[in-house]
Amino acid sequence: MPDHQYVDFHILQTVPPANLNRDDQGNPKEAYFGGVRRSRVSSQAWKRATRIEFDRHLPKAEQSTRTKQIAKQLTGRIADRTGLDQEQAQRLADALLEPLGIKGGRKDRDTAYLLYYGHGQLDRIVDLVADRAAELAALPDDALAAAAKDLKVADKLKTGHPMGVALFGRMVADIPSLNVDAAAQVAHALSTHRVELESDYYTAVDDVNERDETGAGMIGNIGFNSATLYRYATVGVHRLIDNIGSVDAALDAVNRFGRAFALSMPTGHINAFAHRTRPSLVAVVVRDDQPVNLVSAFEHPVPATDPSGVASGVAAASADRLAKEYLRSVQQWGDQPVHAAVSHAFDEAAESITRAFGPNQTFDQTMDGLNDVLARAWKQS
Repeated sequence: MPDHQYVDFHILQTVPPANLNRDDQGNPKEAYFGGVRRSRVSSQAWKRATRIEFDRHLPKAEQSTRTKQIAKQLTGRIADRTGLDQEQAQRLADALLEPLGIKGGRKDRDTAYLLYYGHGQLDRIVDLVADRAAELAALPDDALAAAAKDLKVADKLKTGHPMGVALFGRMVADIPSLNVDAAAQVAHALSTHRVELESDYYTAVDDVNERDETGAGMIGNIGFNSATLYRYATVGVHRLIDNIGSVDAALDAVNRFGRAFALSMPTGHINAFAHRTRPSLVAVVVRDDQPVNLVSAFEHPVPATDPSGVASGVAAASADRLAKEYLRSVQQWGDQPVHAAVSHAFDEAAESITRAFGPNQTFDQTMDGLNDVLARAWKQS
């Protein structure tokens, strides 16, 4: 059984004109890399899209929520379970959360920051008072506060982490005991090539204008670009097992994460651009040493036509570059990953992809193979 093990996910995905993740000016985020301007989608944006896709396939009790409204959520659960009226449930919820020391936000009963927790964790807090809710609600403030302090509510948030919290972690600056070190890391997605910002000047017509009325009812601009993006994420299997406390649940979470990361998409301006696509390539690499981001394959921007003649088109040339960078890295450092597999949609560059990651498989076969490798590593007697 390895001390450390990482699963790296390398994805190439082409996105049409879109504004997936806007900056403070409303334009698509960008970054300089290799001396040229690239399209960028922040790790936070794609991580949230992954969390949403991840939770969509879980039973509600196993889902997670990131919100400032934990007091409101707990109030609703107490009222539903115990039959207390809203005012009594709110008073009890506030008393239960008070010992945690979570700083209040600007809005009444909001926390100062987003708190990430599992639905099941909140339900277990309700379990502490469900059988005696009416009795507790009848206590005066001082007695209720003392009773709530004895219930050790914080323990319910420190243990029994759902898959989402175990994967993505939790940071509570002023209550370190509630922190959970994330098992997953997600990189900023970068275009493999140079990108220029474009602008869509649009007009909207007032549908009830009379025939002799002219002019637009609304005008505006939306910045956009299009790009073939390199996306990367890694999961520390050992950390995930520690966070969840179960090998079976952790391996299930790795598989679910891989599927969610591959199939998720940020939704900025999606109604205007309908930009949802699927990856052209998903490569999975299992390593026992350290995670390795292969973005250096694209330090020199990919041209529209590969001058080597190996592949034409940005996406195919990017796949060829990625495969060659992986092989170069393995040969240079002399490390041999535990496992590599790939699912892709390229005829061009297929030879170099196969040399690097193995024969082309369906996405389901790639993920099933990953599960088999991890099971052999972590379930051996």
